[in-house]
Amino acid sequence: MTGFWRRVFGKSKPDHAASESVSAATPAQGLQAYELLQELGRGAMAVVHLARERSSGRLVAIKRLSLQREFAAEDLMDVRQRFMREARAAGHLQHPDILQVLDAGEAGDDAWIAMEYVQGQDLSHFTRVGQLLPPREVVQLGIRLARALDYAHRQGVVHRDIKPANVMLERASNRVKVMDFGIARIADGSRTRTGLVLGTPSFMSPEQLAGLKVDGRSDLYSLGVLIYQLLTGQLPHQSDSMAKLMHLIANATPPDVRHYQPQLPEALAMVLALALEKRPELRYASGEQMAHDLEAVLDQGGLDAPTGGEPVAHAQANSADSFAQTVRLNLPEAGQNPADQQTKTKP
Repeated sequence: MTGFWRRVFGKSKPDHAASESVSAATPAQGLQAYELLQELGRGAMAVVHLARERSSGRLVAIKRLSLQREFAAEDLMDVRQRFMREARAAGHLQHPDILQVLDAGEAGDDAWIAMEYVQGQDLSHFTRVGQLLPPREVVQLGIRLARALDYAHRQGVVHRDIKPANVMLERASNRVKVMDFGIARIADGSRTRTGLVLGTPSFMSPEQLAGLKVDGRSDLYSLGVLIYQLLTGQLPHQSDSMAKLMHLIANATPPDVRHYQPQLPEALAMVLALALEKRPELRYASGEQMAHDLEAVLDQGGLDAPTGGEPVAHAQANSADSFAQTVRLNLPEAGQNPADQQTKTKP
C-alpha cells in the first residue's frame, strides 16, 4: 500500500526514530497517597479530580471509576481484574503524545487511576461550528495521533475509544496527549447494569460494534472519524436512532469529506476514505502508514484555503454521493494488509 501512495503523492517520508520515552514514575501505595483537590470533570462512569501526591508534591489527575454502579455484581471481580491488567499495560506506554499512567488501584468495589496532569482542552471543543481548527493543524494533529497509536499498537495495546474527548490539546505549547488507554477494555465481556455498550458508538469501527475481536486497525478507523469531525464539524454517520446509527456504520459509505468542505484536497479525502473502510483488511495496516500519507497530504498543499470555520451545508450535487469524487483503491494494485503481514496486536 505504501508504494501505491508513493506513486499517488509523489514522495513519502522515512520512518522516524521512536520518540524519547517519558520517565516512568514510582507508583504510590494506595489512594491515600494523594490529596484530592478540585473536580476537573465528570462522566457517566467516572469523576476526575486534580490531586497532589503527598510524597513529592507534584500535581496529578485521579480518575475514579464507579464500577459497582455500572456493572452487575457477578461481574465485578472480573471487571476489577481486567481494569488492573489494562492499567498495568497502559502504564508501560511511554510516548510524548500519550498521557502517562502513574498508578492505579482499587477502592472497595470501585477503581482509580492516577495520571500525569496536563492543561489544555480536549478536542471536542474544536468540533463545533465556528470553532474548527485550520485544516493544516488538523492534519498535523492526525499525524501525531497516528504515530502515537502506532507506538501503542506495537506494544500490544489497543485504545478502543479514540474520540475527540479523549485527546487533550494545549495549543500554546503544542502539546497533544491521548488519554484513557485501556479504560474501554474493562467492559469487554461484562454486562453493565443498563445493558448499554460502553464507549462512543459514532467513533466505533464496524467490527467493534459487532462485538468482534479488534486490533489497531479499529483505532485507525476511529482516528479517521475524529479527523473527519475536526475538519467538518460533522460525523461521517449521524442518526437519532441508535439502531440506525449502528446500521449506517456497518453498511453505509459516509459522504466524501468535501461534501462539507469542498476546498479540501482530494488527497485528504482519499486518506479518510481508506481509514473509514468497513473491512479492517482494507484499511491502513498501521498508524505509521497513515501518518506517511497524511504527511504526503501536507506536502501536496491545498490545506490553507479559508473555511470560515463553518462546514458547508450543501455541496455540489455530484459530491453528495458517497465518495463520488474519490478514486477508489484497486485491491490487487494496493495490496494492503495481506494476511501474513497484518499488524499483530493483542485482542
